[in-house]
Amino acid sequence: MSTLSNLAPIPELYVSYESAQKLKVEAASLKSHDLSPRQICDLELLMNGGFNPLKGFLSEADYNGVVENMRLADGQLWPMPITLDVSEDFAQSLEIGEDIALRDQEGVILATMTVTDRWEPNKSVEAEKVFGADDIAHPAVDYLHNQAGKIYLGGPITGIQQPVHYDFRARRDTPNELRAYFRKLGWRKIVAFQTRNPLHRAHQELTFRAAREAEANLLIHPVVGMTKPGDVDHFTRVRCYEAVLDKYPASTTSMSLLPLAMRMAGPREAVWHGLIRKNHGLTHFIVGRDHAGPGKNSQGEDFYGPYDAQELFQEHEEEMGIKMVPFKHMVWVAERAQYEAIDEIEDKDDITILNISGTELRRRLAEGLEIPEWFSFPEVVSELRKTKPPRANQGFTVFFTGFSGSGKSTIANALMVKLMEMGGRPVTLLDGDIVRKNLSSELGFSKEHRDLNIQRIGYVASEITKNGGIAICAPIAPYATTRRQVRQGIEQYGAFVEVHVATSIEECERRDRKGLYKLAREGKIKEFTGISDPYDVPENPELRVETENVDVDNCAHQVILKLEAMGLIKG
Repeated sequence: MSTLSNLAPIPELYVSYESAQKLKVEAASLKSHDLSPRQICDLELLMNGGFNPLKGFLSEADYNGVVENMRLADGQLWPMPITLDVSEDFAQSLEIGEDIALRDQEGVILATMTVTDRWEPNKSVEAEKVFGADDIAHPAVDYLHNQAGKIYLGGPITGIQQPVHYDFRARRDTPNELRAYFRKLGWRKIVAFQTRNPLHRAHQELTFRAAREAEANLLIHPVVGMTKPGDVDHFTRVRCYEAVLDKYPASTTSMSLLPLAMRMAGPREAVWHGLIRKNHGLTHFIVGRDHAGPGKNSQGEDFYGPYDAQELFQEHEEEMGIKMVPFKHMVWVAERAQYEAIDEIEDKDDITILNISGTELRRRLAEGLEIPEWFSFPEVVSELRKTKPPRANQGFTVFFTGFSGSGKSTIANALMVKLMEMGGRPVTLLDGDIVRKNLSSELGFSKEHRDLNIQRIGYVASEITKNGGIAICAPIAPYATTRRQVRQGIEQYGAFVEVHVATSIEECERRDRKGLYKLAREGKIKEFTGISDPYDVPENPELRVETENVDVDNCAHQVILKLEAMGLIKG
């Protein structure tokens, strides 16, 4: 084997341009599967050789081997199940051996696939073996059980065209494009840095050292497919990377974007990342502490040990054909004004060691506090501040829930006026009657329709929050699961403040402003919350207000005080 095998072209699954034009026409008669965002990421790396040696989505035999012992049926190392999950209905409509068209969400055809396998996986076993626990606190396990289709299809892929990306096109390279680039520059040894977070000064120091130790060039190779829910979005991250690139010597450093859908699978993910980087022509790979870990499990402990990923990588390094450069934990030594690896510092007791965790960084951004220059570059901080202004400038949603007649609307109206008096952000009230007229006029009052109504309110509130406004919602919202969905939708963009208006059902019935309780008691209104239909009392809302013997102004004022305490409005 010549030493340059890492730069020779590798097989792709695309057909020639002429064949692709012909296939596009023929594919019109095939059954179509519209790919999810995660499946599009997987397909792109299958087609361009990033997932070499895979020739398509895993067969059942390959899947079982990968789940059980990280090996394909033919014995090759591969740690991650790459599966095409679909609905039962779609799976049942297919014959084994049939070709299907794989399309993006706009309906553009990307590939065809010959269905050779169809099976119902045991997802709990997959979760245990691949992710280490069947615990939905793990984002990939949550995806497996709550989003992925029930049936897996396997079979070889015929690639027609790449998925379309309108962003950062010049920064996206296929494995063969990177290999050609390295050949052209005469780079022989190249170390890859994997990241899903913005780069700060410690990362720069670490990547400099890794390249120096390996006597190699450096490729910053961030993931822009899918990362962990709650991560900084990739648009902001790439702008941060571009701001930092100037700090690196241009002749020895490059950056390329990887359209990978991460699984946050810790040790297995590290091996997977290594194989993917090997396919991209890289010779060395930096593996960090808790590499690709998803954070804490349901018991509040880390899913993986800090060095599990490095150990598993090391075990397979020889077979993978890519060397690991272990990540050193870098800290700032104030007296020497420089970054040093914590395990190399001899005089720990005589110096001041400084470090800012991710959590602490998020807190400082949220509260608009100073982020010191020793920690990050001003250019990076300014990009992050654009995306995450301090909380008092962000949008948020106040979500009142409680029985009919509990006083939700009255308090919501008072709150709206108080917030408008303060000024600074647009305020929108999404009250029951307004919503019923403008958003949900065709809905009735069945459980299903009431849920749909709450989801619509949640969607509008999330858009208002995303755009920096204040949404005030006051539906009954009796079901905890629906309230949780709304919370998740809004918390991507800003704070969600649940206020339980805890007026007792007896008091609401005594007030009976609209005469609804009387009709419900007479059986003229079916499924009435609190009478003939349940109300899930919020377990830990941000605020509970009692309205009996308390005036409206005071209730609204309690909400204002809560918003101040949360830093959402300035005191």
